[in-house]
Amino acid sequence: MTGNIDAPAKHAARRAPGSPATGRRRLLAIGIWGGGGLAALALWAAYIRLSQTFPTDSDGAGNAYQAWQMVHGNPLLRGWELSDVSFYTTELPQYALVELVTGLNANVIHVAAGMTYALALLGAVALAAGRARGWAAVIGGCIAAGIMLDPQGADGVLVLLSSPDHIGTSVPIMLAWVILDRTRPSWAAATAVSVVLAVAGVADSLVTYAAIAPLVLVVAIRLVHALRRDRTAGWRSTLAERRYEIGLAVGAIASVIVARLALRLIAALGGFGSPAPVSSVGSVNHILYHNVPVVAHGLLLLFGADFLDYPVGVVLVLHLVSVLVVVVGIAVTCWHFLSDLDLVGQLLLAGIVINVAVFVISTNVSGLPTMREIAPVLPFSAALAGRQLGPWLGDALAARRRPGLGPGRAPGRGSWLPRSVATGLLVALGLVGLGYTVGLARQLTPHIPVPSDQRLAWWLEGHHLDNGVGGYWQSTSVSLVSDGKVQIRLVDIGYRLHPQMLVKGVREDYAGWYDTTDNTADFVVLAPGDGEFSAFTDRAAVIATFGQPTRTYHFEQYTILVWPHENLLTELVPYPS
Repeated sequence: MTGNIDAPAKHAARRAPGSPATGRRRLLAIGIWGGGGLAALALWAAYIRLSQTFPTDSDGAGNAYQAWQMVHGNPLLRGWELSDVSFYTTELPQYALVELVTGLNANVIHVAAGMTYALALLGAVALAAGRARGWAAVIGGCIAAGIMLDPQGADGVLVLLSSPDHIGTSVPIMLAWVILDRTRPSWAAATAVSVVLAVAGVADSLVTYAAIAPLVLVVAIRLVHALRRDRTAGWRSTLAERRYEIGLAVGAIASVIVARLALRLIAALGGFGSPAPVSSVGSVNHILYHNVPVVAHGLLLLFGADFLDYPVGVVLVLHLVSVLVVVVGIAVTCWHFLSDLDLVGQLLLAGIVINVAVFVISTNVSGLPTMREIAPVLPFSAALAGRQLGPWLGDALAARRRPGLGPGRAPGRGSWLPRSVATGLLVALGLVGLGYTVGLARQLTPHIPVPSDQRLAWWLEGHHLDNGVGGYWQSTSVSLVSDGKVQIRLVDIGYRLHPQMLVKGVREDYAGWYDTTDNTADFVVLAPGDGEFSAFTDRAAVIATFGQPTRTYHFEQYTILVWPHENLLTELVPYPS
């Protein structure tokens, strides 16, 4: 009898606010949060350094100038023509915050890129942990972090850690899914999710494929499954029970409409212009024999396991473990798709499948750099793998035998796995993670070569050539890396008047730069292309428009044609409509 009375007393003492056990738990929580914060900062610094290994280009430079104008009196970006992905509500505010601290310079791109990737990793960790507790949450989060820890080589840095791109769009999407995961079903939660998706949709239409369509599809599947399973309850009762999920789907559709209206309102108020994304479905032969192999190759790159283009070493082989873990996580989610109540897991899977499927059948697939179109697949897959495998290993490690793993989990999913096996798997995964850490450290080289645009900027400054025109990839990038000492404005070859007329650029460009009242240009930079970077080499078109140059210089791969004491901007015409 005494034992029965003392047991509750012991538990009460353990739960008492001032008890030693409570203090230890608080210290442990503080240690975990503090250590996690330091690790996040360390990763941010590492990813900044990794981003610096890829040179600044005009994509990121244009975004840097746009953010600079937003914080200096032009919040609607009047006079700007952006690309079909504006980044207006995602990376541009991020760039603006960085520029408030660092000023306008080329390093803004690298600081923001490192931050974006670190945030994507943290989002994947949060979703991988889900509502699990204890070892399940820790292991799931570590699995997700390990999969994303070490981007692969130059191509991986280009896709994931260079200028703003779709990897940044995954951050608000994962924020929306975290809201779903960590809050109770309510109209406030549904509204918050819709608002986040609408804000992200203004910046990037990829939200439609990676979040909106998956949410509507998953809700529809869950609703049909519930109607078929609960026929005796009646469809009205089932719809009433599912009104929260239906509200999520309706809110997702509304977010698309709100994002489109927001873009139209910005344009109506005189703000930036942004063309609609242009894409089409490829032929069956092109999809099967070109797109599918390229995308398969690109998926290996996203997970750091591209053995087709990179030397096969220990670290690369270890990255194949990530591929295997992701495949297992996806397979488990597919197997339990209808029986599992995990809405977020279903959304991650649907986002992966729809994003990849839409990309594969499109005409946008070319080389590895185009894998940026499916960059969210990496954090989604990492989160899904950790979300599925973490509870298995954590449940076995804690030697649990009670059914159920908490809200949103199938019952007893890890109870069958022997603890010794789970321990062995965790040791193996820990060694793999150590290999990823070594791989990341090896990429953080102390010496970063000076990029060609920087060398060109120094050469032009040394020859007192301060204002000129050139192709897209030599325009805003040179202007930014020179800290504005050399200004190169974007021009292109036009076809409206005659084949050799030069026109003002329209992509990521600002109309005020061509105002001849305040701006001049007296040289043209010709440059060859390199991979996805298009060339600007039509010397005949330049001479037909401006006449014979007074001086011609050759520097590395560049040709610089000079017309002293002239303003070439007066000869340009608007871009053909």
